[in-house]
Amino acid sequence: MDRSSWPGGVKLPVIVLLGATATGKSSLAVDMACELGDDGRPAEVVNADSMLVYRGMDIGTAKPTMAERRGVPHHLIDIMDISEPASVALFQGLARDVIAACRRRGVIPIVVGGSALYLHAIIDQFEFPPTSHTLRTRLTDEMDAIGVEAMYDRLRSLDPQAASGIEPNNSRRIVRALESIQLTGTFRSTLPEWTYALDDVVQIGLDIDRAEMDARIAARVRKMWDQGFVSEVQDLLQHDLRESPTASRAIGYRQIIDYLDGEITEQQAKESTVVKTRQFSRKQLSWWRRDPRVHWYPVGIDTQDLLLSVPV
Repeated sequence: MDRSSWPGGVKLPVIVLLGATATGKSSLAVDMACELGDDGRPAEVVNADSMLVYRGMDIGTAKPTMAERRGVPHHLIDIMDISEPASVALFQGLARDVIAACRRRGVIPIVVGGSALYLHAIIDQFEFPPTSHTLRTRLTDEMDAIGVEAMYDRLRSLDPQAASGIEPNNSRRIVRALESIQLTGTFRSTLPEWTYALDDVVQIGLDIDRAEMDARIAARVRKMWDQGFVSEVQDLLQHDLRESPTASRAIGYRQIIDYLDGEITEQQAKESTVVKTRQFSRKQLSWWRRDPRVHWYPVGIDTQDLLLSVPV
């Protein structure tokens, strides 16, 4: 990043706020932006959650309302229709452009997300192999025809090392690996190391007791149902949610689709959403715990105390 382009040569960090579902990241980000603004250091929020990009997916993603944003500009929210596929590579470019634009305007970007892979791609050195929509469509159709097991066997015969890093039932990654191998001759199943691609990144993690996290997730899912989550999904199904390769897989949405299709009961859909969200949160926390660059603070920490204790 060219610091000479920043107004007055002032150091503008990239604050990354991460943590499990229901730990209060969104509200804390707004609190931080307001505190920084009161101190004469304007800040704006940059979304790094893979599902907040979709218009209409509000309740099930706990998307912050306009009132909850309290006048703080939020970027990369409601930028896509649910029929559009969202990829990590696309999001990386969008987020980095927004971060650069904020810094050019003298604004501190506060990147907030529960999508560990998206955050990693945004802030770290992370390159993507070439893609081919035609080839991926053909491989996906073939997967539907012969099954995930046969496609995994093919991957294992072509590149045993790549296959060893992919779950045998992960159809999307199997297709992606086969696509990459056909286009480039290889596929790397492991992710890049922790090496920042941006200057002056400060990662803040919200630490929470597992029992409290589980209770918060269960409470959030109950609240979503009370707010009309089922009705939201019913409406989105009229706008091609079922055909969406990305949005239809979101936790909660997938379960309600199964309920509406008569495959499970509504109570089973609700319970499955809680379980899947807990599993997802544990996986995300496990990922972030391996990153030694994250500064961890307890959930509920006072905003002013937090800003005084981190190098921003």
